[in-house]
Amino acid sequence: MRLTRLTLTDFRNYPALSWRPEAAISVFIGPNGSGKTNLLEAVSLLVPGRGLRGARTTDLARIGGAGGWAVAGRFETADGAHDIGTGTSPDGPADRRVFRLDGAAPRSQAEIAARIAAVWLTPQMDRLFQDGLSGRRRFLDRLVWALEPGHAREMAAHDTAMANRNRLLTEGRQDRAWLAGLEDAIARHAVAATAARTALVTRLNAALASGVAGTFPAARVGLLCPIADRLAAEPALKVEDWLRASLESNRGRDAAAHGSALGAHRTDLSLEDAATGLPAALASTGQQKALLIGVILGHATLIAETRGFPPLLLLDEPMVHLDPGRRAALFEALVSLQAQTLITGTDAETFAPLAGRAALHQTGGGPWGSVDLMG
Repeated sequence: MRLTRLTLTDFRNYPALSWRPEAAISVFIGPNGSGKTNLLEAVSLLVPGRGLRGARTTDLARIGGAGGWAVAGRFETADGAHDIGTGTSPDGPADRRVFRLDGAAPRSQAEIAARIAAVWLTPQMDRLFQDGLSGRRRFLDRLVWALEPGHAREMAAHDTAMANRNRLLTEGRQDRAWLAGLEDAIARHAVAATAARTALVTRLNAALASGVAGTFPAARVGLLCPIADRLAAEPALKVEDWLRASLESNRGRDAAAHGSALGAHRTDLSLEDAATGLPAALASTGQQKALLIGVILGHATLIAETRGFPPLLLLDEPMVHLDPGRRAALFEALVSLQAQTLITGTDAETFAPLAGRAALHQTGGGPWGSVDLMG
């Protein structure tokens, strides 16, 4: 799988851009605010989800532009070329994002996820284990989506049913039949989503234990989730019955809390150094970054083995908090993985070891283009 053309229209700080990647590794160098991260974000929006920033659709349009925006990419895959686009519709509301697959609306975003995959690392992830669980859950689900495109549909159905249940309870509308139907849907989708998460964690831990992350520390990933705990000991149908009954019995408490304490939305992710047992939350910033990079590399390898192609790697300022040894290890890992990689930084000299193996682009100050890494 290769991105062969990227086109932007009124996206972030780009009025228009057409770029054809020539190298497997593309490095973007420029000052802060010059549009490096915007380019990676644009690519990330071509897969299901809200992209690497999690931004609202209305925040993506260029200030001073016509009000809408568009991102399009051409991908060469094993089954031929595909054109994938996303953005606002010219005749639709500015807050509604649409997709196009080969010029037509896909039946679901899973059709797109089945054709391409992307994994990313951003500076915001440096605080993944200090901030709230919602960020960790999104990180976990992106890992699952890349291997199980149908997981996005399960989570969307779960979250819709949960939102409707919360609204009924908050409004005091005790329609038992309606609530029972929503709780049945929540139970089914929550168990299916948790099973997919559990399968991903099991396979990822096995891959990391085998040393696919190279010299980066082997991490061990876990789920903090009562549904996952029960699935480890009981059949799925029995777990669905338990969750359904628990939701029913907790309606009063959930109404007072304006939300449910049980469901796939409450799953948390744990990460620790497999060799020392040190939890990521207690590790230094540099240790956390090394563990996360190890997970990203292990996951990319797992995707390549499972789907027959490595994902796009979008690495935003990955060198921050890495010592020279870790930086060299990351460069070698990227070359060995042979995944198409887009990577950003502020200092061209940092990427000198990639001379002859990557294309470097400068952003900011007008039109940008390739320059020699050693120049």
